[in-house]
Amino acid sequence: MEKSNKFAWTWTVKEECVEEYVKMHLDPWPEVLEEHRKAGIRNYSIFQNGNQFFYCYECDDVQAAFDYISKSEVCQKWDAITSKMVEGSFDYSQPDPIKPMREIFYLK
Repeated sequence: MEKSNKFAWTWTVKEECVEEYVKMHLDPWPEVLEEHRKAGIRNYSIFQNGNQFFYCYECDDVQAAFDYISKSEVCQKWDAITSKMVEGSFDYSQPDPIKPMREIFYLK
């Protein structure tokens, strides 16, 4: 099967943080968006089902994107806030900051 250049994962947001987490993502900091673009991330979507969130974006080099984001001061500030809202961690300096989902189907 041909693979896409999509990257997807899920996170559970703590029940008491869902409202604030959604609010932050409905009005994200423009600097964070720009840093993600510079990192090579595009077509980024987040979907919500209760406190479960599904994330999907396209990126030609995910490791390079993670490396770039991990060094971004504004992304570090954003992540310091939002990482406390999720169960688990997304420390981009760690080997596997996000556990990617396996792509099993792709319709071009």
